[in-house]
Amino acid sequence: MPEYKQFPLADTAEGLTEADIIAWQVKPGDTVTVNQIVVEVETAKAAVELPIPWAGVVTELLVEPGQTVEVGAPILTIDVDPGGKAAPAPAPAPAAEEPAEEEMKPLVGYGSKAVVTQRRARKGAAPTAPAATAPVPVAPAPVAPAVSSKPKGGYVPLAKPPVRKLAKDLGVDLHALTGTADGGVITRDDVRAAANGSAAPAAAVSSVDSGYDPATRERRVPIKGVRKATAAAMVQSAYTAPHVTEFLTIDVTPMMEFREKLKKSREFAGVKVTPLTFAAKAVCLAAKRTPDVNAVWDEVAQEIVYKDYVHLGIAAATPRGLVVPKVRDADSMSLKELAIALTELTDVAREGKTTPAAMLGGTITITNVGVFGVDTGTPIINPGESAILCLGAIKDTPWVVDGEIKVRKVLQLSLSFDHRVVDGQQGSEFLADVGALLADPAVAITY
Repeated sequence: MPEYKQFPLADTAEGLTEADIIAWQVKPGDTVTVNQIVVEVETAKAAVELPIPWAGVVTELLVEPGQTVEVGAPILTIDVDPGGKAAPAPAPAPAAEEPAEEEMKPLVGYGSKAVVTQRRARKGAAPTAPAATAPVPVAPAPVAPAVSSKPKGGYVPLAKPPVRKLAKDLGVDLHALTGTADGGVITRDDVRAAANGSAAPAAAVSSVDSGYDPATRERRVPIKGVRKATAAAMVQSAYTAPHVTEFLTIDVTPMMEFREKLKKSREFAGVKVTPLTFAAKAVCLAAKRTPDVNAVWDEVAQEIVYKDYVHLGIAAATPRGLVVPKVRDADSMSLKELAIALTELTDVAREGKTTPAAMLGGTITITNVGVFGVDTGTPIINPGESAILCLGAIKDTPWVVDGEIKVRKVLQLSLSFDHRVVDGQQGSEFLADVGALLADPAVAITY
């Protein structure tokens, strides 16, 4: 006799309350195994693939791609005993009764907290207290999934983060495509075909579904996912920590020359060394001399917490928005190890595969606006940290050297810090140290 279970949306990172369904990896009738990936969701922190903790046959998908689902809400029904070997299930409760709660063990890697889900009452049923009995299996009858009451915000193209990045790079509008994979999912080949002008157009989408209003010539996009989380974090930081920003312009010609030498060395063969690599090393060295920038203000405990390690955040622009993954214990890494770690971190971020855990627990952050050709900026400190360093573009600039004007490689730095933790003296000393290390990497041997 079939035994049905409902798979709830688990909390993939501490504190999350909802997620958007991006794409299903299974369909009704598919046989799944324990820990098989069944769905891809987008949280406020990252895109995550969720495994299912049971084996069986999928009987129903309860949520459509593009919908926002609350943590704990059922999203899939599975028959865990398709062969009928289990004991007969108890008779279903009368329509007027609320089904009993069912406790599900957490997914692999999601921690020890149990996830409790509860089906909604049927329409027209009188509300009653849940029966204090053993959990009963849930039949795959039509269920009203506990989907967020927030507006769905219209049509969402079904495509994985790497495919979305490819579309962005090639200038292809995913809304104009019809996916050829199962379930209408858009593939890389679909995007490439569109770029070559040979793709089939997508089914017509109404202006209401797409968020575009022809009368006003405006398009409305719902605030959710990474954009929502980023906005909340920046507002919290801007209105909580008193920001101070200082600027420093330096000649980094020696650093760029040293970089060329490293590229030709045997030890750094195949290793991508960028100005960000030198900046990361400089921040770690300078933070040891000015530990205030690596501390944090604890409002609840009324303490300043000094960190004896550097978990270096790297602000990365991705197709999903701004994310800040961390290089753990960056202060214990050599220049080569930092270069490799930064390359891996940015590659994963651009593919949209950064995990929520990789973005927690930072102590200080670097943001590089120079990659966009921008000279400098006044960055906002990430919550839970006290300083953020901004790198501008490295440009050929007239510079006075030994009394003569020469063309040099010049970089502008800016440092924003929390004035509750870092005084002007400490902030200035830290920025001067970073500048000295970038202006002449040989200075590092004196630290």
